[in-house]
Amino acid sequence: MNTRLVPILLIVLLALFSAQFTRMSFKKVGDNAAPAITGTSAELPLEKIKLPKGFSISVFAEVDNARSLAISPSGTIFVSNKDEDKVYAVKDVDGDGKADKKWVIASGLNMPNGVAFKDGDLYVAEISKIHKFSGIESKLDNPGKSEIIYDKYPTEAHHGWKNIAFGPDGKLYVPVGAPCNICESKNPIFASITRMNADGTGFEIFAHGVRNSVGITWHPVTKALWFTDNGRDMLGDDIPSCELNTAEKKGLHFGYPYCHEGSVKDPEFGDKRPCSDFVKPADKLGAHVAPLGLKFYTGKMFPAEYHNQIIVAEHGSWNRTKKSGYNLSLVKLDGNSRVTGHSVFASGWMDEATQKVWGRPVDVLLLPDGSMLVSDDQANVIYRIVYKG
Repeated sequence: MNTRLVPILLIVLLALFSAQFTRMSFKKVGDNAAPAITGTSAELPLEKIKLPKGFSISVFAEVDNARSLAISPSGTIFVSNKDEDKVYAVKDVDGDGKADKKWVIASGLNMPNGVAFKDGDLYVAEISKIHKFSGIESKLDNPGKSEIIYDKYPTEAHHGWKNIAFGPDGKLYVPVGAPCNICESKNPIFASITRMNADGTGFEIFAHGVRNSVGITWHPVTKALWFTDNGRDMLGDDIPSCELNTAEKKGLHFGYPYCHEGSVKDPEFGDKRPCSDFVKPADKLGAHVAPLGLKFYTGKMFPAEYHNQIIVAEHGSWNRTKKSGYNLSLVKLDGNSRVTGHSVFASGWMDEATQKVWGRPVDVLLLPDGSMLVSDDQANVIYRIVYKG
């Protein structure tokens, strides 16, 4: 080797080592976070989404098959993905209205659709199990193994994915869907909403006759439970309607499989019990719209007329001749209990002319500043909706 090249090679090697060391020194040891936005969502046609005047929408984070949402007091957002096997955490570190970091909290799970947060712990629902990740925010980079607090739910996959939430009573509420389109199950746990203590004890069935609820919340004043329910299929394009229901106490029955939308007698099971036996829906949202997540708007960013009204994510129909849903609905209440009607709050995920769909809203979550997050499991993002007036 030419001896005159040796000093030059040493300088080059030292420069390369210095650059690599600098990159390593700026990376926090144990930091397993990935960017929350990489640009894969840049081509989404957000300009097609129609909102009331003064509102705007943007991408908050990119998450594959983004489903249920939960938030910690410090602002960490936990996200499930039913059709895959993971649970994520995302966070807006710099406060610019977009998430910066994304962590994989768990993988290898069976339809982990439900997430809930309480007292520093993350709860995740598989089909038959409830996991708890203790002190999750202190170990986002390495969550470790979860604790199973309950593992006695049915293993049937049909309507087996679960949306979970903690109620004002401190109990964890867990819907259990019917294992079919229409059937009369001998096991009372099917087509119900259950609840338990945070440690998995005190299990009980709270509500009956609920075919497939994938959204539960509570009124901010009355503390009554409100939930969506997906109506049965194969009775045509226009019946029965999907439901919005409310339960002020334990033990109520909402009709399935005998009666649908409060007045439609089931052709197979309707002769066994009349519709008058059951609680009628608070609102009929439309046939096959597939209402999932919902929240009462309690923030201060949106105009006053939205206060304590309900935003419902409608995932959209899969077997209707002309598609329905694929939007956010605003359900209006007169006072604290009576629904006066509903209207479309946000639309544009489906082209009405071509019936082509590019996004499907799933869940709704409020941020501390009053803005609203909406997950989308087809576009693989979480949106943020703000009002600037």
